[in-house]
Amino acid sequence: MFVLGLAAAVLMVLWQALPGLQAWLAPQTSAPRTVTPRGDLAADERATIELFEKSRDSVVFISTAQLVEDVWTRNVFSVPRGTGSGFIWDDTGHVVTNYHVIAGASQATVKLADGRDYRAVLVGSSPSHDIAVLRIGVAFRRPPPVPIGTSGDLKIGQKVFAIGNPFGLDWTLTTGIISALDRSLPAEDGNSTIDHLIQTDAAINPGNSGGPLLDSAGRLIGINTAIYSPSGASAGIGFAVPVDTVMQVVPELIRTGRYVRPVVGIGADEQVNQQLAARTGMAGVYVLEVEPGSSAAQAGLKSWRIGPEGLVPGDVIIEVEGRKVESLSDLLARIDDFRVGDTVTLRLRRGDETRQVRVTLQPGS
Repeated sequence: MFVLGLAAAVLMVLWQALPGLQAWLAPQTSAPRTVTPRGDLAADERATIELFEKSRDSVVFISTAQLVEDVWTRNVFSVPRGTGSGFIWDDTGHVVTNYHVIAGASQATVKLADGRDYRAVLVGSSPSHDIAVLRIGVAFRRPPPVPIGTSGDLKIGQKVFAIGNPFGLDWTLTTGIISALDRSLPAEDGNSTIDHLIQTDAAINPGNSGGPLLDSAGRLIGINTAIYSPSGASAGIGFAVPVDTVMQVVPELIRTGRYVRPVVGIGADEQVNQQLAARTGMAGVYVLEVEPGSSAAQAGLKSWRIGPEGLVPGDVIIEVEGRKVESLSDLLARIDDFRVGDTVTLRLRRGDETRQVRVTLQPGS
């Protein structure tokens, strides 16, 4: 038994040492491995590659800086502030990005896909939509504008493609699907919300802001604007300003340098609104002022006021074109779906009575 056990142990040791012995006895030179033919790329891979190659030149890298004065020497010098993305809007050098990419900056430099750098000038911005327009002077070999799509007909599950410069890693492509539609987030001005946002699981990180979100046809359907992430990195929840909003805001920024929101001609205050809603138990926008000669005045709206007998009820706006309004930011967002000169239907509550009025939207101040 002892001999058999010893033999088994020796065999086990030899078996474990066999690969090492083979490597030691084998020649020290080795022929190159044969490459296995790959075959054709899959159809969806070819489509994605083609989309990126066609869209790449329309995307830009934006770096910003801030001018700082040395308190001792009074010398002014430039301090890097941040980076972001943008895209070519037209053939005259306009570049669209997020407002928060350039907010607080003194200078912005736009880098094209071919490596050329241009100092940009600010044409206009709308903090309430987180949109800004820059302009660069490209005299020759102008990069192509990004093709424009629509966002009102998007479907959950649709493929999307984001191109940008996350963490400064330029011209990065990420893909995903539309996860949800009609999301809302607070705007950069802190006084309103951005409505109809596109939610996507395409990886969007800091630096992607301002870059295009494209559909499978390579058309612009949104501007990548924000992420939801406890850590600050992509967590599979990103948001994009829809292209229908971009198409409404950008031409006006190019034309006038600012976006004039349509209004109905009333005064309201969110804090007072909340107090009155808590007191009366009725959600909506409480009309605190009606501007003389405004569309609201012509439609017969009445404001709430304090009289000798106490609080005198006025009108509460509860719907715009059939959509509920529960706060001042709701009202601003609903009206912002229309343009100055459009006529909309407001549903009002005054006391126990409900009625509808038609008002023509006028330019805000």
